[in-house]
Amino acid sequence: MHIEEIKIENFRLLQDCFLDMSEKTTILVGKNNTGKTSFASLLERFLEKPDNFTYTDFPISIREKLLGIDEETNVEELAIRLVLRIAYDETDDLAILSEFMLDLDSTRRHTNILFECCIDKTKLLRVLPSDPKERKKFIENNLGGKFLKIKVYAFDDFGHADQTPYYLAHRDQLEEKERSEIRALLNFQVIHARRNVASSEDAGRGAKPLSAISTKFFRKRDIEADADDNDAATGGAGGESIEKLRSMLASIDDQLGEQYTQVFGGFLKSSRDFLELGDLKVVSNIQSQSLIETSSQVIYGETGNFLPEHYSGLGYLNILYLLLQIELCRDDFTRRNAPLNLLLIEEPEAHTHPQMQYVFADKIQGLISQVPNLQALLTTHSSHIVSKSKFEDVRYLSRPSPAEPVTIKNFHTDLSAKYEELGADGAALFQFLKQYLTINSAELFFASKAIFIEGTTERILLPLFIELHDKENVDETTENGLSSQNISVLEVGANARAFAPFLEFIGVRTLVITDIDTTKAVISEKMGKTSYLAWPVAESSHTSNETLKHFLSAPDPTEEKDFSDWHKRLVDGAASSGEGQIELAYQHAEDGYHARSFEDAFISINLDKVKARKDTLAGLKNRDKLEKFSGNDFYSLTADILGKKSDFAGSVLYLALVEGESWRVPKYIMDGLKWIHKN
Repeated sequence: MHIEEIKIENFRLLQDCFLDMSEKTTILVGKNNTGKTSFASLLERFLEKPDNFTYTDFPISIREKLLGIDEETNVEELAIRLVLRIAYDETDDLAILSEFMLDLDSTRRHTNILFECCIDKTKLLRVLPSDPKERKKFIENNLGGKFLKIKVYAFDDFGHADQTPYYLAHRDQLEEKERSEIRALLNFQVIHARRNVASSEDAGRGAKPLSAISTKFFRKRDIEADADDNDAATGGAGGESIEKLRSMLASIDDQLGEQYTQVFGGFLKSSRDFLELGDLKVVSNIQSQSLIETSSQVIYGETGNFLPEHYSGLGYLNILYLLLQIELCRDDFTRRNAPLNLLLIEEPEAHTHPQMQYVFADKIQGLISQVPNLQALLTTHSSHIVSKSKFEDVRYLSRPSPAEPVTIKNFHTDLSAKYEELGADGAALFQFLKQYLTINSAELFFASKAIFIEGTTERILLPLFIELHDKENVDETTENGLSSQNISVLEVGANARAFAPFLEFIGVRTLVITDIDTTKAVISEKMGKTSYLAWPVAESSHTSNETLKHFLSAPDPTEEKDFSDWHKRLVDGAASSGEGQIELAYQHAEDGYHARSFEDAFISINLDKVKARKDTLAGLKNRDKLEKFSGNDFYSLTADILGKKSDFAGSVLYLALVEGESWRVPKYIMDGLKWIHKN
């Protein structure tokens, strides 16, 4: 038995969202302001705190109708809703779930629960002012509490195929349920992102969050032991340990009582004589919970030479706090033994460094698997956690523009379908994407824009080029330079085309900086076989760059006339991918020369400076050829003088940053940076 689907309507940015749940762990990811926090908040509102809805929870798109409410308004269209679709099979214990099963058809494998927050039109209209301004202000300040009706229904939509949701089309078929029935069926626990951890000198003088939650943990175990010494939730070592602690404290009470008699003897005798009281005594009564709360602390290091908890880094405090919270939740899940358990963890990465996020992502699955019928929802901004998660578990919250509502996409099933549309290559490209989706590319889930580059040289120099772009476009970038935008840079080699469906899927505008990589068809005299050799642009006939072929829609090379026309447009810069979210930046003719790669493009426009710095630039060979060079065959020159590309790029960067050398940026790169900055 598990929650198979969650549907949300009319809550903040989540106007009409659908989430298909994994049976164990579902990872909710997305950029800022795409509704991750709202999703978590709605679950908690309906499942734990149903009286907390206010005017601001209703989406902006329906507020005009809400503010204009009258007798004719259909308030059901404005209601905030959460629908849980629950899947079960014949092996499940359906004793509690049967209360929500309205059709006993043995072929059924689903039932539905509707949570609804609806405006009480009668009550609201009775007190609404007539003046429009006062009316608006009243609704904004008072809509909530007694003016909202929060109800829970079970419904059966078996065989329902209409576009109108069953719970709107067949209101008379909904069966209202009590909240006590929901609590018996579903145990919901949440660990919030705003955890009470702090690491500072002030923390040492104030609250100790780990000690506080340790106290909470002990108190819970102690109460459970009181309720039932054989309770399974505390059983075994936990319950026995609590009993041993109580026994030890009772013995201490006896010993302290004897000492109190001696210490307070004179005072007690005077009190008895003066007040004529009976057998007045001072006794010891140590309470285990109070002792833990006031006299215990979490430390690290040797007991005789330790450091207090607030000396720990925030990352350690956060993880320890998380683990204790998870342990508390596990205890509650086990003790209540509900048919369905749902644990929501908001942003587990808070305060933790990347390696610890990796560890948490690995370990959380094991913790979750120890609780029967437990499903977990994790909301995260961490590319580290995403890259360590199963693709099948990732759900992406997408909001193409501020004016559009949020949608929730199944990363694996929705995206694999897009790759299948590519035909025979689709499966291989999708497999490549899954293997490549490491920490760097997982950042795309949270980026506003992306830049794809080919290799190490571009990766080393791109930050410098971005800085130069911002300086040259100071009027446009004073407030929001390219360097301050949320951009992910990925080194993908010649495989940018493998990301095309993925980029479309997540809606990230992307600049692809690549090389024209021109070749020429050469027929072997001996074998009669055609080979495509690297060749200067001016004399080329083809390109080996699959990225350019894909995004610029190259025709089949066997269609020689069409391909030749396309290749000419490519060289002239006239081949277009059309208006879209992906822009190609590759070499065009500049200063009378058309480069084939980044290196010869850079050397061609910086020749005088390269000559002047030839003895200090690393990665060069045959330096004497620089002085002898004439003409514009930079393609051959680059091949002759360039040794290790990464050393050359690092040296170019060093001279710019340390010695102030003002290198020129190839125009195709600068034009590309201008595009990604403005779009």
